[in-house]
This record gives sequence, C-alpha cells and structure tokens, in this order.
Amino acid sequence: MRWVVVVPVKPAADGKTRLAGVLSASARERLVRAMALDTIAAAVATPGVVRVVVVTGDVPLRTLLAGTVSLVDEPGSGLNGAVRAGIERAAGADVGIAVLLGDLPALRPDELADALSMASAHERAFVADADGTGTTVLAALPGVVLDPQFGSGSAAAHELAGHVRLAVVATSSVRRDVDVPDDLTEVQRLGVGPATRAVL
Repeated sequence: MRWVVVVPVKPAADGKTRLAGVLSASARERLVRAMALDTIAAAVATPGVVRVVVVTGDVPLRTLLAGTVSLVDEPGSGLNGAVRAGIERAAGADVGIAVLLGDLPALRPDELADALSMASAHERAFVADADGTGTTVLAALPGVVLDPQFGSGSAAAHELAGHVRLAVVATSSVRRDVDVPDDLTEVQRLGVGPATRAVL
C-alpha cells in the first residue's frame, strides 16, 4: 500500500496553549514548530509514504519545508477544515490517505509504517492517542472518503463515524502526542527528534 500523509499544523504562536504555564510564549512557539518538523521528517522517512502534504499558515515553518513536501495554505476554518484541504490535495486513485497530527515529536518511521500496515486492512481506521480519547492518525484506503472529526473526544467520534480503532500498542510513538506538560516528560523518555531536542 502506498500512502500520502496529510499533516495539519496550526501557526506556532497559536499552538499548544496548555503548555503556557510552563513555557514562555516564544519558547512554546519554537517547540510547536520543532515538534511539527520532527513529525513531518518521520513521515517523510516512513516506508510506503510516497508524499507528505502539510497544511499550515505558519510562515517560518513553510520556509523551512519549502521544496521538501507539498504545502497547502491554511484555509482558516479550524483543524477539520485544514484536514479537508489537505485531503483534497492528497487525493489519488491509487494511494491511501492518512492524516497525521503534527505534535508527535518522538514519532518513529517504523512504528508509523506498522500502524499504516494495520490500517490497510480496513476501509477507514484511526489510531487513538495515549489516553484513548483523542486521535493521532486517521486513515482511509484509496477512493474511500475520510470524514475528519478532530477535537474533544475525537476517538469516540471517529469510531461512531465508522472508523476502526487500530490495536496499536500503548507504548508506540504513534500514540504519544503532546498536549500538557506531563506529555513532554513522556516523549523525552521515548526519545524526541533533533529539532525538538534542540528546543527542549
């Protein structure tokens, strides 16, 4: 199975507001951008991924990524709107589409490849985050329409919409996103990518 991966990334100044209590605004902005860079680099390096589409309005990030991935302007309609814009760019008759959130700084290409291999057995599937309530990956086979339901309780929403919850092990880097300060400890334990490591 060949995959196109869509990564939506908020402007760094607006991202990860729940880290504001432990990081200054400038440090939080640098961290958001670094986590996105490490997530995208892991996706690019994943076997079976033939293209990565990044949806963002973050100008510094777009500059850093220019020429390495397909860039789509943030449409200004929230996370699900950004995901849909990326899906529209990614769509093709012979590729599966996987949406990957941009806050997985410990992501390992082999573990993402394993998750995508599991997803290939289902028309539509998703990977829940470490606590089981959010979604880190949403995937569909070629020609199957994705209906993104990101936001609070997205795992239950995606399951209700007919996506199969994949049995990815709890320790997988694919499930370890960053929302609150304790998450930073967990991703550092797993081993973060070079951009995130430099900021932390």
